[in-house]
Amino acid sequence: MDVLKVGVLTFHRCINYGSYWQARCLAEGIQALGHHASIIDHDSKRINLAEWKCAMQPVLPTHVPETDHPLYREKIEKFFALFESLPLSKRFDIDKPEDMEKYDVVVVGSDEVWNLYHPWFGRNPIFYGDGLRTQQLVSYAASYGNYPASYGLEESWAERLRNFDSISVRDENSWTIVKNAIGMEPEIVLDPCLQFAINPDERENKYWEKPYIALYGHNFTESFRSKIRQYADSRKLPLVSIGYRNDWADEQWIQADPHDFAQFIARSEAVATNFFHGCVFAIRNEKPFVCESSSYRSFKVQGLMSKLGGEQHLISDEIPSAVVNNLLSQPLSPVISQTIDRLRISSNKYLDEALKIKQLKNESVA
Repeated sequence: MDVLKVGVLTFHRCINYGSYWQARCLAEGIQALGHHASIIDHDSKRINLAEWKCAMQPVLPTHVPETDHPLYREKIEKFFALFESLPLSKRFDIDKPEDMEKYDVVVVGSDEVWNLYHPWFGRNPIFYGDGLRTQQLVSYAASYGNYPASYGLEESWAERLRNFDSISVRDENSWTIVKNAIGMEPEIVLDPCLQFAINPDERENKYWEKPYIALYGHNFTESFRSKIRQYADSRKLPLVSIGYRNDWADEQWIQADPHDFAQFIARSEAVATNFFHGCVFAIRNEKPFVCESSSYRSFKVQGLMSKLGGEQHLISDEIPSAVVNNLLSQPLSPVISQTIDRLRISSNKYLDEALKIKQLKNESVA
């Protein structure tokens, strides 16, 4: 097998635990296949300012108290330090892709790379392949985020999709958008955080010393808060909120970094979340969990649960507390792990074949 120079194009500098790990996992996963892989280090002052502003006020419309500002700032600074540990390319201006390095293959994904609604990355043509210095263009676990399939895709974006040599997505909504736009049925693959190894730095922490329930997300409904609070009290377990303030939790660990997060979920007794990667990390670590689907993340979490056979873990106001208690106290169904094992095989096959397209083309030319 020829060793290829592969660039991963994604949202790798977001102040978000899932974004950090999906970028790292995809690059390192491609490296494990025997290729030279790096994350394409695009930069933009406009995007950076928008990202940092959001990271300082992450729970809007809920007010962020001034006492939390130093904690969120500390969290951001920890992310900045970890970004430099990623396998990064030479940095370039996102609006000047001609300044980027050349690659044999560029892999676009995972994350919401095709989300036309994203507040600062949306409608940037680089994520659809424009101007990329590569011989081959593929996607892995690309998503349209909260952009609904019912809206369709403008022809200008559909035409860009036709330039991809191989396309895979991570949810049904994105599958439908691609299918309706260009008439092909893309592969549905696992998110990199489920597909590849995650190796967080081992650290000692006070939270590891006692059992707890992990809370990840923000702006939960009153119904969800009540049920989770009731369960935690009944089990006499502290409810610890990571990454964001939730005043109804017993403890707040706002300033945790991505490696803290990975260990925090892995060591928890159970997980309550309304985030996509809250579900992903709970499933990866075989932790009991429940998820409240928010409007922004509904396509992502519903698609994930449908794909893995875990629909019962998505709860609404109508779900009785007894059901929630059972979900948080019982092991995950073996169907979920069996489905992941099967999807890991097909996802790996997709990526392996996608990275061979260039080689086959060269061999046919020769």
